[in-house]
Amino acid sequence: MSSAMWLLHLLGAIGMGFYVVLPVILGRASKLAGAGQGGLADGLIAGNRIAQYCLVVQILTGGYMMSKADYSVLWMVIVMVLFLGIAAFGGIISKPLKGVMHAIEKGQSAAANISKAKMFSLLILVLYVAMIYFMKYPIMK
Repeated sequence: MSSAMWLLHLLGAIGMGFYVVLPVILGRASKLAGAGQGGLADGLIAGNRIAQYCLVVQILTGGYMMSKADYSVLWMVIVMVLFLGIAAFGGIISKPLKGVMHAIEKGQSAAANISKAKMFSLLILVLYVAMIYFMKYPIMK
C-alpha cells in the first residue's frame, strides 16, 4: 500500500507542476492579441482545474503518509500551511483568468486581470518551491 501511495503522491506532484510553468505562460499572455488571450485564459483555467484535482490527491496521499512516519509537529504545520496557501491561491487565480475571458468578450483590455494572475502565479510558484524543499528535507522527531 505504501508504494501505491508514493506513486499517487508523485503523480499528484507532477500534475501540480503546472504551477511551475504558469508564470512563464502568463508572462507571454500580454503579447498576444485579444482572441489569443481569451483562448490562453480558457486553457489555463482547464489546467488550473486539473492541478486543483492533483491537490486533492496530494492531501489524501500526503496525509496518509504523514500518519505512517515520525515527522515533527513543526514540519507538519509548515507543510500544511504551504499546502493551504497553494490551494487558496490556486482557487483565487481562477477569477482573474475568467476575467480575462470576459474582458475579451466585451472588447475591453484584459491587462489588469493578467497582472493579477501573474502575481498569484508567482506566489503559488514560491510556495510550491518551498513545499518541494520541505519534502526533500523533512524535519523528523
